Amino acid sequence: MKRPSRAAPDQGSATVWSVGAIAVLCVVFGVVLALGQAVVVRHRAAGGADLAALAAADHWAEGGPAACARAGRVARAQGVRLVRCEVAGEISDVTAASGRGPFTAEVRARAGPPTAPLDLPAVSPGGRAEAPP
Repeated sequence: MKRPSRAAPDQGSATVWSVGAIAVLCVVFGVVLALGQAVVVRHRAAGGADLAALAAADHWAEGGPAACARAGRVARAQGVRLVRCEVAGEISDVTAASGRGPFTAEVRARAGPPTAPLDLPAVSPGGRAEAPP
């Protein structure tokens, strides 16, 4: 009488390994998507803050409340929230936020007139530094 053969102990283990590998890949894919979303939210907040600061600095002569109102309109147009706005003279300092929940980013931006650095040497068109006059 012939005995029935017993199955090898590792029979069916490829299915378990495949399910495990798929689960790990899904987790990695989810983490990559979350990081991508965080980067997008941060860039959106930075762009909105920069533009809002420029708008406020451009309208400083109208007064702080009017300049901040303009910054708020620009921020909303960019899809961000204006968290803080201060105008001191010609310089504006704003903070804008974007995103919700764990994907919230706040970025601060300042804008104002350019100032010439006094201690840096001038650079000629040829790329060589010239002595200050």
